[in-house]
Amino acid sequence: MTETQIVLETDSAGAKLTLRGAVSILNVTELHQKLRQSLASAEVTLDLSGVTRIDTAAAWAIAEVEKSAEAMQRPLHMTGATPHAMSLLATVRKALPKPDLDQAAPLTWAGRITAFGQAVAAGFAFVADLIAYFGLFLVRLVQSLRHPRDFRLTALVHHCQEVGVKAVPIVALMSFLIGIVLAFQGSTQLRQFGAEVFVVDLIAVSILRELGILLTAIIVAGRTASAFTAAIGSMKMREEIDAMRTLGIDPAAALFVPRILALFLMLPILGLLANLSGLIGGALMSWIDLGISPMMFKTRLIEGTDISHLMVGMIKAPAFALIIGVVGCHAGMQVGNNAESLGQKTSAAVVTAIFAVIVADAVFSIFFAKVGL
Repeated sequence: MTETQIVLETDSAGAKLTLRGAVSILNVTELHQKLRQSLASAEVTLDLSGVTRIDTAAAWAIAEVEKSAEAMQRPLHMTGATPHAMSLLATVRKALPKPDLDQAAPLTWAGRITAFGQAVAAGFAFVADLIAYFGLFLVRLVQSLRHPRDFRLTALVHHCQEVGVKAVPIVALMSFLIGIVLAFQGSTQLRQFGAEVFVVDLIAVSILRELGILLTAIIVAGRTASAFTAAIGSMKMREEIDAMRTLGIDPAAALFVPRILALFLMLPILGLLANLSGLIGGALMSWIDLGISPMMFKTRLIEGTDISHLMVGMIKAPAFALIIGVVGCHAGMQVGNNAESLGQKTSAAVVTAIFAVIVADAVFSIFFAKVGL
């Protein structure tokens, strides 16, 4: 094997670095140092005609110094390089890290308006995408009902247990404590006017009409939307959804329909349990703080509370369930091929579901106020 030689010659015209033999990682330190020394000259010539072998370490040294020469606006000329050496150098140049030179442009009024318009357009596109997923769910549900053999009953029962039965303890406890807080705070305020008995009406209307189903939907959005996103997103990361399509299984029918339908069926039941727990908590605190016996609480509840308050709350439950289910499934399908994407989409699904539920509740409240309910 030819002995490696790295010869640096300098004169008034510039520097010439001549390489001979096998240039590799064994002598990359010397090569890099002499290449750096050559940059002190106005013009550098690198002669590779005597190189018999070059590896990526040597190519990196050359490419790195070449990049520094470009930054210093000093030309570096290469002569005598074989096609293999040029190909290796080109590959290493592409692999070198590139600094982020993009600087944030100063915000102008035009830039702010453009950014706002882009955000609004992205919001409308996101809503349109959710509506498309909702339509896909309806189409697949109708197809499953028309062909009962294709309906995944086992998956539906499983998801009913996951989103409904397992959520009962936290929903019941939350509503019970909310009822206690409402009774305590209401009694404190109404006692100033001698109207303690009206605390029953306050508890009943607040829980049956708004807080019972709204807080239940928020809790379900937190635990169920994230679960849907994580499950579907994990399958997408592992390419299981692509495998399902390859096997002729429709992911929408197999993954979306059982989950969203289970939530559609179970959320009204959870809402009823939340209402009952809230009323029990309110009755208990009214008995302790105001001396209103459970029988008196029951009598006042029946006489002073119209059934329309319960109906208003229950009408919201299916809509909230569809919103949470569609948002969770949509976010799961947007997960990329890495764990970071899964975490981002799971967090985004929870935030989006809770926000959408609150917006929908506000829309329902305005609507029922306009129609007189």
